[in-house]
Amino acid sequence: MDISDLVPRQVPRIETRYRRIVTPIPVPESIPILQKLRRCEPRSMSGQPPVIWDRAEGVCVYDRWGNKWLDFSSGVLVTNAGHGHPKIREAIVRQVEHGLLHNYCFPSEIRARLVEALAQRAPEPCKKVFLLTTGAETCECAIKLSRTWGLKIGGKQKITIVSFHNAFHGRTLGAQMIGGIPRLKEWIVNFDKDMVQVPFPDGFRCRDTSFELFERSLAELGVRPENVCAVITETYQGGDSSFAPPEYIQELRRWCERYQALLVFDEVQAAFGRTGKYWGFEHYGVVPDLICCGKGITSSLPLSAVIGRPDVMDLYPPGSMTSTHTGNPVCCAAALANLEIIDEEGLVDHARQMGEILQPALRQLRKEFPDHIGTVHGKGLVASLHIVKPGGIEPDPELARRIVWRAVERGIMLFAPVGYMASSVKIAPPLPIREDAIQEGVAALREAIAEAIAEHSEALAQVGAVGK
Repeated sequence: MDISDLVPRQVPRIETRYRRIVTPIPVPESIPILQKLRRCEPRSMSGQPPVIWDRAEGVCVYDRWGNKWLDFSSGVLVTNAGHGHPKIREAIVRQVEHGLLHNYCFPSEIRARLVEALAQRAPEPCKKVFLLTTGAETCECAIKLSRTWGLKIGGKQKITIVSFHNAFHGRTLGAQMIGGIPRLKEWIVNFDKDMVQVPFPDGFRCRDTSFELFERSLAELGVRPENVCAVITETYQGGDSSFAPPEYIQELRRWCERYQALLVFDEVQAAFGRTGKYWGFEHYGVVPDLICCGKGITSSLPLSAVIGRPDVMDLYPPGSMTSTHTGNPVCCAAALANLEIIDEEGLVDHARQMGEILQPALRQLRKEFPDHIGTVHGKGLVASLHIVKPGGIEPDPELARRIVWRAVERGIMLFAPVGYMASSVKIAPPLPIREDAIQEGVAALREAIAEAIAEHSEALAQVGAVGK
């Protein structure tokens, strides 16, 4: 089954506080728009459920034909403050009406206000801020800073960057080279031999969560610790919502200090309250040397940032680390409003409280479907259901796709499966979500899983019958 199939399907009518489905899915009238997108965009853009987003507000997404979805995606973990927050919209309009829409690297007051606000929120010694546009850009910047740091303190040998299996750091070349997802690297012919990956201690696909595994893996790869300039890790692995044990990361922090390697946290998905902490790395009780962040930084417009130690961030002379759209004034206005909302509305603690409802509810789904949900990982308001084939941990991407599509038909907005072999169903609602919405969403997800399993089992049985 292709979840992006453009054949409308009759689905049950739904009318609740958070969901409304009143048409076939996909909506017949939406087909020409979807076809236009397929005709004019690359095939890679057609992987999401074929729902034409028209507007979004709070925790809900709407099309123009009367349908309404409870958003369990946050538009791929962007809308931390909720969709279309009035204060963010007002800040954007105010900046547009003020008349400054772009200023390259020329100084502006609004950029000064934003970098100061981010520096104030970051822990010591991360007090310098470089604004960019996307999360992948921040990882590219971290790669360059790390290698420049290594060359400065250790010479041409100190350029090795260590990252982790199954990691996702973006879709630009450098970000994919430090990434650890094989299917995203098949086209890379000349690998950088000084970018290496080691197992991520998630406790599910990698049962060994000891730090000895890290050191042993480097030795097996022929990496000398003194030649490592940086270790970069997602705070939690983006696709699978997997965290490492705190003691592992604490030992990694000490290892980096011992060998003068930078510790870089990719917080693009994790920062600004998503995990129930302001910064996701707070769960580990350590502070990195560089922080990569984006997505939830504005809850809307494209903006990202690298935040780090002054001695690392100031490695380059004036004019040599810049970006055309760095600190775009309109994006800065959105970010400043977003940061204020997160503070004023107590969204970090709210995400923690709602996570204490969401996470047990999802773990209950695993108990109900133990043959198909291998584990549930996550903290706060991010989680992944690891969908597996019965009898083990082998991923089942086809079942994961069916679950996503059946959920969308029930008014739960999810994006296509991600993570290991694209077999994880990711749940990440906007942070203002309330308990009744979580309960309604999980109940609908339960129905979607049951139907998807029944369909999947029937399809496999038919394939088996044909094979005989």
